[in-house]
Amino acid sequence: MPKSNTSRSWIDILIELVEVFFKSAGQRKRGRSWHQHVVPHEYGWAVRREGNKRITSKHRRQDTAINKAKRLARKYKADVIIHRQDGTIRDRINYD
Repeated sequence: MPKSNTSRSWIDILIELVEVFFKSAGQRKRGRSWHQHVVPHEYGWAVRREGNKRITSKHRRQDTAINKAKRLARKYKADVIIHRQDGTIRDRINYD
């Protein structure tokens, strides 16, 4: 009898380890955010997803860039981070 109890506990431990492994693997895929940054660009303003080097869209005016970033942030339930001309953060809008 004690042998079967020990084997069951090992199976339970193994199942728990597999569940933890798959749960942590799924979390790594969700690591990137959809936060949208409105940043100064050489000919105006740009919208860029957080962590990306590539620009999503370019705009002559900051308000049009902000509107584009808001649409994307609403769609993905993310934040809009608005920068000043010098690169510092002016405002942050949350769409969770």
